[in-house]
Amino acid sequence: MTNELRAGAVGTASRVVGQSDLASALSPDHIDHFPDVFATAGMVALMEMAASRAMAGVLEEGELTAGVLVNVTHTAATPPGATVRARARFLGREGKFYRFEAVAEDEAGEIGRGIHDRAVVRHDRFLEGAEKRRRP
Repeated sequence: MTNELRAGAVGTASRVVGQSDLASALSPDHIDHFPDVFATAGMVALMEMAASRAMAGVLEEGELTAGVLVNVTHTAATPPGATVRARARFLGREGKFYRFEAVAEDEAGEIGRGIHDRAVVRHDRFLEGAEKRRRP
């Protein structure tokens, strides 16, 4: 890392909710029955993107961030076609982890919030570690 992330740094991300973003799309064989609303998994992904974007300016060549903790509450359903926005605000570091407060909203207001931690990792080492988990 070249620079330290300053407290209060903010990252944002947004998307229009499409069919693949719906909870009902999570079960590929349709055994499970989920509603046709924005999936919690999609909300978490948007929050992760926002936090990652807040950290982009402090990374060195070959570094990226990886999510290590998510603790969120999803409080409102969002229909397909709506725009969802996430904002992640850097709260500070706890050891090697960067902690964010993340909030997601649609046109009607807040849909979820929580805490998200990220770590800085070397891209090549991260992929090597993942590859070691592959069974022969």
